[in-house]
Amino acid sequence: MTYDLNNRTAVVTGAASGIGAEIALVLARSGAKVALLARRADRLTELADKIAAEGGQALAVAADVTGDLTDAVETIHTAFGRVDLVVNNAGVMLANPLTEGRDDEWHRMIDTNVKGLLNVTKAFTEDLIEAGATGTADLVNISSVGAHLTFPNYAVYTATKAAVTHLSANLRTELGPKGVRVTNVEPGLVTSELADHMDNPDVDAHLAQWREQVPPLNPADIGDVVGFATSRPKQVNLRQLVVLPTVQV
Repeated sequence: MTYDLNNRTAVVTGAASGIGAEIALVLARSGAKVALLARRADRLTELADKIAAEGGQALAVAADVTGDLTDAVETIHTAFGRVDLVVNNAGVMLANPLTEGRDDEWHRMIDTNVKGLLNVTKAFTEDLIEAGATGTADLVNISSVGAHLTFPNYAVYTATKAAVTHLSANLRTELGPKGVRVTNVEPGLVTSELADHMDNPDVDAHLAQWREQVPPLNPADIGDVVGFATSRPKQVNLRQLVVLPTVQV
């Protein structure tokens, strides 16, 4: 589906694949100019070309959300001007028993899922507040239903997502009065590349079995939810959205 996002300018992180790519497609098809931000430049270029072929506007910006975003922000401002819609989607999921002591994975998840989200939010907060003063402005954070649930071997991942959910609620108290809507989206099982980076065969097998029992959502389903939420009238903030496969309990 498409929505009315004409005259909006969006940034989507983690746009190289999965949920991020589908969110970018929905926003672009709905009339927004979309800056695609991720590390894999080739994937971003392919997506930008696809959006352009459909008549939309997209800009591929290769950048790491955990690093210095000064050049990326300048590139986006030069091409599209002020940003009024930011989707913090970039994230990693690395599952192992805590007893494995994989602090390399812990640091990577905390750096990307929490610090990276803060880094991007900081980079565009001024834009969002300026946009919210006269029009519609949105900050959308992609969390996980794991923020509320417990899963063996996913302790640190779910902890980072609990941080995202709590951070979103608190950001709304600061940004809402300034006209910026904050929406926290918590997907359940979704087909994506998140699990591709895990290196524990037993954990992988358990996840594969779970996905057989509970067919995952399509990333486009999450893109549709974000398009709907950000296209509501300015005074309407869908602050918390849990999106599950119907059979997931």
